[in-house]
Amino acid sequence: MKINRRIFLKESSKSLAGVGLAAILPSFTKAFGTPDAMAFKLALSQFSLASQFWSKQLDPLDFPQKTIKTFGIVGLDYCSMFFADKAKDSTFLNELKKRSADNGCYNLRIMVDGEGVLGDLKKDIRMKAVENHYKWIDAAATLGCPMIRVNVEGEGDPKEVANAAAESLNQLIEYGRTSNIDVIVENHIGISCDGGWLSSLMKSVNNKHCGTLADFGNFCINRTKPVTNDIAGWMGTKCLAEYDRYKGIQELMPFAKGVHAKTHVFDANGNDTETDFARMFGIIKAAGFTGWVSIEYEGGLIKMYTKDDKYLTDDAGAHRKGKNGPGRVFLRLLGKHGAVCHKQILAIVGLSPFIDC
Repeated sequence: MKINRRIFLKESSKSLAGVGLAAILPSFTKAFGTPDAMAFKLALSQFSLASQFWSKQLDPLDFPQKTIKTFGIVGLDYCSMFFADKAKDSTFLNELKKRSADNGCYNLRIMVDGEGVLGDLKKDIRMKAVENHYKWIDAAATLGCPMIRVNVEGEGDPKEVANAAAESLNQLIEYGRTSNIDVIVENHIGISCDGGWLSSLMKSVNNKHCGTLADFGNFCINRTKPVTNDIAGWMGTKCLAEYDRYKGIQELMPFAKGVHAKTHVFDANGNDTETDFARMFGIIKAAGFTGWVSIEYEGGLIKMYTKDDKYLTDDAGAHRKGKNGPGRVFLRLLGKHGAVCHKQILAIVGLSPFIDC
């Protein structure tokens, strides 16, 4: 589907004027044309609004409208957990597809969670997990998403887990070929957070229909076990050891079909406290990546569970100016290619909020 330029500019202008935020970069209208004209293309992970979905403040069907009208973003990165019972609901999926099209948005992928362990060493468990993912490949085809994101965690010897994960991925790739749906893996859980291990897995699979979703923040390779296997339980865990995130992103970029600009909290100057965004974007730019960068802010969800004021809410409007803050770095890299100069976009997602462009 091609972006509807008229709808996008109209809706973006209404949003910016309506809430009194900064204007689109002067070069935006000249450079826009199609997403291919941009150095990177800007998307929003549905998980950035997790607290709103789980508290029922926001309906999953309204994600496209929320994303374009509130934040001026056209790329949609869906999370299966917010419509977990709708994978086979053609009425729901077609309505979601319609609303996305009506708002001039792109459906990028469905990030699939909770469907089993694709790297499990027990074949029967692993094959059940593979079968559980088939419905999401079908759902992606209905939505018009070109890919799904899966997890490939597993317990045991890393080489054996890699072999098991490769077998699962190959089966999913084969199933996806019938509807032209690719299968990508995020550094997300357990052993997949080891950039070296995941890049080796990609080399082993060696298929153009498989790749990575490189996430800036998911590099915890040793975490305490959750008390309960749900979001609340995982919120209470602690990372005991982390893989070098810059090394990890560099290892994953040759296979990247997407990037997650992950943030949790930033300082009073608008600088992300965990990740050097200038360094990260230098890595992805050097890799020649020209795809979609999905903003994924998790602070709102953490705030909902912990009540800690150091985190912004999902729609936070705090305006910070950090000269080298991640928001400014992001815009400098997108620069003349048509980034949106929008305070609230950057505030909600943890990309440094700022006053002027």
